[in-house]
Amino acid sequence: MSENIAAEPKRLSPGDAAPEFTLPDAQGKELSLASLRGKKTIVYFYPAASTPGCTKQACDFRDSLASLTAAGYQVVGISPDASAKLAKFTDAQELTFPLLADEDHTVAEAYGAWGEKKNYGRVYDGLIRSTFVIDESGRVELAQYNVRATGHVAKLRRDLGLDPK
Repeated sequence: MSENIAAEPKRLSPGDAAPEFTLPDAQGKELSLASLRGKKTIVYFYPAASTPGCTKQACDFRDSLASLTAAGYQVVGISPDASAKLAKFTDAQELTFPLLADEDHTVAEAYGAWGEKKNYGRVYDGLIRSTFVIDESGRVELAQYNVRATGHVAKLRRDLGLDPK
């Protein structure tokens, strides 16, 4: 039944068309997936800027950005935070790739990255830490759900066949 809103979110698989999006970045300027066509794009969803795990993950992407770029990838992070919070996070961590604000989590839902979570026995809806590699034509090449913040970039590099330096 398509009307069952509480159903498990549809997860993307390799070969699926990546859902289009246009979201504001840390400066409030809109960035669309369509504008990133022509290069492989790593889109990662994280729960909240300036939290320990999300900071570790963002800094890992920052520190690997030069080698990812050299291998033909660009990186975009998406969270339910407001642009102002993303601006503070970007400045504090000296991030050199765009962070996008998905405040109503519509894009996260489209990617299957919003759904039921469990934490210390509590069940609630929230952002599921997820990473997608989108090819030059806008198709999902890799979809990873429930990734760990620590060590994720190194694992992603291995999964992509890149030197894990």
